[in-house]
Amino acid sequence: MTEWDDAILVGVVARTHGNRGEVIVNAETDFPEDRFREGARLMTRCKDGTPATLEVATMRMHQGRPVIGFKGYASINDAEPLAGLELRVDESVAEPLPEGEFYHRDLIGCTVVTEGGEAVGRVTAVQGDRAASRLVVTGPRSEVLIPLADEICTVDLAAKRITVRPPEGLLELNGDWR
Repeated sequence: MTEWDDAILVGVVARTHGNRGEVIVNAETDFPEDRFREGARLMTRCKDGTPATLEVATMRMHQGRPVIGFKGYASINDAEPLAGLELRVDESVAEPLPEGEFYHRDLIGCTVVTEGGEAVGRVTAVQGDRAASRLVVTGPRSEVLIPLADEICTVDLAAKRITVRPPEGLLELNGDWR
């Protein structure tokens, strides 16, 4: 069994939906139909910290978010304690990504340098979705936002290094980054 800290975050329960024990989930995955399919088993931690496994009984999309019914949760009263809980999966079930696409967790911690070798900082977060992701890079003086685009970034996951070719003025938009 995967340890909690090694598991992949795939969603956070936002709130209950209706009175039949369903919840709305804020998905943290590009594969919600697969991650939350009927029969999927998700790791969570109860409010008191005890680990639990939830099994998906039903899933449908509503306004771009998964609405999930879990086995054993038949009423709004059953589902209310789930609000705010993180939902995670074992890292071994991660979908392989196409060339040039990356899991956010793999980018976080990468060192970012310019083509000339000048250190920009370290990736501390990734914002946005597949179509419009940007790296949040924490440098010695400020935080810099860099679009994760092939024209700008070359990612070397093995070296945990991202080399950037920013358009003129991009790094300076965030203040004095050096």
